[in-house]
Amino acid sequence: MNRSPEQLRRDLRRIWQAGVDAVAPERLVRKTLRVEGPVLVVGEERIALDGIGRLAVVGAGKAGAGMAAAVEEVLGPQWIERKRLVGWVNVPEDTVRPLSRIRLYGARPPGVNEPTEAGVAGTAEILKIVESLGPDDLCLCLISGGGSALMPSPVEGITLADKLAVTRHLSGAGANIEQLNAVRKQLSRIKGGGLGRACRAGRLASLIISDVLGDPLDVIASGPTVEDSSTPEQALAVLDKFHAREAGISDRVFDYLRSKGSEARQGPSARVANWIIGNNATAVDAASEQAVRLGYSPALISARQSEGLAEEVGRHLAGMALTMRSQPGPDCLVSGGEPVVRLVDRQRRGLGGRNQQLVLAAVEAFWEAGAEGIALLSGGTDGEDGPTDAAGAWIDAEVLEDAQSRRLDPADHLARNDAYHFFEPLGALINTGPTGTNVCDLRIVLVAR
Repeated sequence: MNRSPEQLRRDLRRIWQAGVDAVAPERLVRKTLRVEGPVLVVGEERIALDGIGRLAVVGAGKAGAGMAAAVEEVLGPQWIERKRLVGWVNVPEDTVRPLSRIRLYGARPPGVNEPTEAGVAGTAEILKIVESLGPDDLCLCLISGGGSALMPSPVEGITLADKLAVTRHLSGAGANIEQLNAVRKQLSRIKGGGLGRACRAGRLASLIISDVLGDPLDVIASGPTVEDSSTPEQALAVLDKFHAREAGISDRVFDYLRSKGSEARQGPSARVANWIIGNNATAVDAASEQAVRLGYSPALISARQSEGLAEEVGRHLAGMALTMRSQPGPDCLVSGGEPVVRLVDRQRRGLGGRNQQLVLAAVEAFWEAGAEGIALLSGGTDGEDGPTDAAGAWIDAEVLEDAQSRRLDPADHLARNDAYHFFEPLGALINTGPTGTNVCDLRIVLVAR
């Protein structure tokens, strides 16, 4: 089937959107949590509701509002009242809405993917709730992408400003999520199993929408309900690798980590169960199914570990697209992952995000070869890509020709992390607004044959 450029563009977006829709938090929670008569089914566990004293719901993440609303919907008014439901979930401000008993608390402004003092205050309320529970109680913890920044609680002696400086430096230096969290959870009261240790309920069940490749429970949102396997020495090694001291990171951070040592921590008193209810593979599978419905023959790739630099991934996808165009086989590639971007100094830095940077690298690869019969898109499933109002970007032959006629320079924009201003005049940004979920990035490549 020789599809037109217009059809490729339509299908590109429809396939990507199907992947995002599949990880809507309400849908994922309803698949995992249900009430069957007097029994609450959580994952593969069956819990007699009559045997529970109180029920609490806490958590944090970009999908927190949808997850919390779905929990109340599943429980219904009867069990909400009988179990004296109480709850507090830290979410982005633009997702706050009134619920029956669970408080949705705006822990950061929209588009600000960093911890705030408001987040610290909200986390203190979460700790109050879990510390007030008893051995007959059940606590549900709702965790999703962005939870690490939305649930900050620095250890004594370390300020939020100290933690922010560490995160900003490591992110800008190209540290991956595992390296970032190895440091952050050593500096937190709640990460690295801290919430689990603080919880006094008899049972603690976490429903987790994973935004980390491979779904390592101790890394997602820095593992608030998972015992920490990292050490202060490992955190110091990460800081050393990325020259944090030379970058001006406070001596308080180094002094605290050295004094902490590899002390043995008391484990949680609650019986803890962690359930992954959605991840990047969920989105990749759903997008692939949509591609089949549209008549494509897709190949699937869902990365399970760090992919490296966005530019490298973009060039690789462009190379695969050119190969797919010229050879028999799949005419659609659905891939998921989360590459990193190495930021240049602030004086030179433009505006963009990892998905825009990835697509711009693909543009550079297509610059001489052309993109006839090819369409490529990369977007964050959360609808956010870096400090921009876009989820990502897309490219086809028409966009490429427009860029060339305007004499835009992809290499210059790449070097300055300024992909946004490359794609904006071309009308090739993806603007969805926040989607209320987050399972890393989703990329689609289509070829017309």
